[in-house]
Amino acid sequence: MSKYKLPFEKEIQEMEELLARLEAMADEQGGTSEEVRCIRRELTNLTRKIYTNLTPWDTILVSRHPDRPQTVDYVNMIFDEFVELHGDRAIGDDRAMRSGFARLGDHRVMLIGHQKGHNLKEKSECLFGCAHPEGYRKALNKMRLAEKFNLPIICLIDTPGAYPGIGAEERGQAQLIANNLFEMASLETPIICIVIGEGGSGGALGIGIGDRVSMLEFAYYSVISPEGCAGILWKEANYETKRLAADALKLTSRDLFKLHIIDEIIPEPLGAAHRDPRQMGNILKAYLLRYLRDLKLVPLEELLEQRYQKFRKMGVFDEGEPPAVAVAGNQ
Repeated sequence: MSKYKLPFEKEIQEMEELLARLEAMADEQGGTSEEVRCIRRELTNLTRKIYTNLTPWDTILVSRHPDRPQTVDYVNMIFDEFVELHGDRAIGDDRAMRSGFARLGDHRVMLIGHQKGHNLKEKSECLFGCAHPEGYRKALNKMRLAEKFNLPIICLIDTPGAYPGIGAEERGQAQLIANNLFEMASLETPIICIVIGEGGSGGALGIGIGDRVSMLEFAYYSVISPEGCAGILWKEANYETKRLAADALKLTSRDLFKLHIIDEIIPEPLGAAHRDPRQMGNILKAYLLRYLRDLKLVPLEELLEQRYQKFRKMGVFDEGEPPAVAVAGNQ
């Protein structure tokens, strides 16, 4: 049970504390009382009710929960024989972007993902998941290596955005992200992209071009963070403007699925991934294995064409009846 509680979890916390006291009393008496079973059912129903009706801003808070599993956690839980590959062959090794060979079930894959870190030391090393240009250069180098050895690529996205420092811009942050988009569109190997937490701006999109793009249920994926949006529109990022920005951005998995930006919503355990990381790992593994099996059956030319068309269709909408068009010879 996590010690960190989200603002909307007050009722859940109170019921969990009551349940803990009743369970301790039941243990002393050598059994489980009917009252304990009743409270467990009520807690389950309450948690399901609250998490089913989260606002977009609440969803963002869940995606940022300090106990939410990250790339390295999934490496330890569901991947085997992971061999990390370091460096970009130019500047250095960006610890906000992890990459390496791994095995998932019977499949050899190239794994690439953002890493935020859980404690202050890890977060400082990983810069809170904000990758530098060398991180995106490293990612693309490893993708090309995967293409050379016919290995599928799995990208786990979890970043508030690319590192916004002056040094990063001087070293070509924007150009490198754009280059990644260009190169990933034509890599001759299957690519699977999963937003496991935060999917912020170009920092997320820099490893987000794939044949399957899915999100965990309580992740978000957006062109800008609510704080950044609020600062631009209202000149102040306070509680109210951040909630308004989150509503306007349509950044939740449900919104993006309706808009055909993502292919699938991957369900999380009751109360979100931070409450049961192991179960979340098993769920994610099942989806990844299915994607790998499906994409393996698609011929390469068809795979590349489907990937191209997938992103070309985004942002195209029809509103109302199309205007009548006069055709020569039929007037």
